[in-house]
Amino acid sequence: MFNTDRMLAIVTAVACMLAASVSAEEPKTPVQTDAKGDLSQDEIKKISAALGHFLGRNLNTPGINFDLDSVMQGMRDGAAGKPAPMTEKEFEDTMAQLQKRAYEKQAEANLKAANDYLQGNSKQDHVVVVEPGKLQYQVLQEGNGPAVDSHGNPQINYTGKYIDGTVFSTSADLGGPINVPLDQTIPGFSKGISGMKEGEKRRLFIHPDYGYGTMGQLPPNSLLIFDIEVVKAEAPKSSESDDEDLLQLQLDDDESDDDDEHHDHKETKKS
Repeated sequence: MFNTDRMLAIVTAVACMLAASVSAEEPKTPVQTDAKGDLSQDEIKKISAALGHFLGRNLNTPGINFDLDSVMQGMRDGAAGKPAPMTEKEFEDTMAQLQKRAYEKQAEANLKAANDYLQGNSKQDHVVVVEPGKLQYQVLQEGNGPAVDSHGNPQINYTGKYIDGTVFSTSADLGGPINVPLDQTIPGFSKGISGMKEGEKRRLFIHPDYGYGTMGQLPPNSLLIFDIEVVKAEAPKSSESDDEDLLQLQLDDDESDDDDEHHDHKETKKS
């Protein structure tokens, strides 16, 4: 989403960089100056282009198509001290409304995509339906060790992807296999891992209702696809904070007890 604070921070940082005349350290990249020690025209053009590039990147906002000519005209007017076409309050309120509409449209589109994907995927061979329309999995490699308890604390490797195959998180990002208390994870994750044996690999297909829905930092109503490998069916509980992120797998305290009755599920497999 468009972040006015971030854009302001970028502009401020560049302005401070331009205004700084004394530095304790030599810059890594030599700055070109003229005979008077001022920035050369080439250097001014380069840093101006860099500022424009930073601002331009932040204009790529879903649901909002900014008019670049008007953006540049607004910058010229602002630099010239001319009045703005909107007050800061009007700008913030308008952006908030546009962001809300864009967010709702994205959530609606993602929900439809999730429903359509799971409906079609349920017809594929070797797909196990745990909860119709909500949770499915496919065994990628059989395991032969102890099984994961529905309220257990397995040690796993994982890769999380969106429908389009984009990877958003892996256990490698967190330093390797991680311990996952199943009573503190999203329902699709805990239900999908329950019953896996050590050495087993599964691919989970999780509907947003069993994932993060419209909460968290991921795109709203995203269908999540996880490749899971169980390293240990029950790992020692750790007091360290190395597993705190868990790609947001841990729920807030007021949500962790929801849907406990779903832990005991009946699986149906397509033959």
